[in-house]
Amino acid sequence: MRAFPVGAEVEAFLDTFFNGAVLARYAPSILQGVWVTVLLSVLIVVSGIVGGAALACLRAYRIRPLSALIVIYADMFRALPPLVLILLVFFGLPNLGILLSSSTVLYLILTLVLAAFAEEIVWAGITAVPKGQWEASRSTGLGFTQTLIWVILPQAVRLVIPPLTNRAIAITKMTALGMVIGVPDILGQATTAQSFSANASPLMLAAIAYVLLFLPLVIFSRWLETRFAAPGV
Repeated sequence: MRAFPVGAEVEAFLDTFFNGAVLARYAPSILQGVWVTVLLSVLIVVSGIVGGAALACLRAYRIRPLSALIVIYADMFRALPPLVLILLVFFGLPNLGILLSSSTVLYLILTLVLAAFAEEIVWAGITAVPKGQWEASRSTGLGFTQTLIWVILPQAVRLVIPPLTNRAIAITKMTALGMVIGVPDILGQATTAQSFSANASPLMLAAIAYVLLFLPLVIFSRWLETRFAAPGV
């Protein structure tokens, strides 16, 4: 069995993953995918966290039918794989006469998934606030809603910032799932480029783009965990 020279192996590796001509040709399209990923991520995080927090606040009123519906929704969307939901909605809704773009479907599904997780996280924060805080606030004449918004929720938010940030990062990375329905995000553009060029360099460029986008968020999340850690932890 003839061994290839080490130099030839390195050259073949570089040609496969760091081909300059391929990178230069497809870098603009992958950059467009970066902006799509950033836009979707921001919209998903804002909508998902706000929606989840709103559901947790509604659950605090302990209206049994409403609380039951919220729990069912949260459990279902936390249990079902996001990819299954994306495919069901994207290919199922047209049969009902509802046509949504691939980006809209991805946004809706990941927002609903993040909202389900955010609801449970914020709810855990609300229930973690000592009962005496409720009683002390009500004794000053504040109503239930005023107590929830001005006293309980700020304390709960401080408790749940680290896990909420981690979950948001995990969900936003799932924008890559949009590739299967044609969303022109980073991975979607990279796989298209890889197919046309028959070279893995666009995928390597996509990997670098993901690291540059999400590594700062991971570091920020780690800082938040330290910043808001309970005393003595």
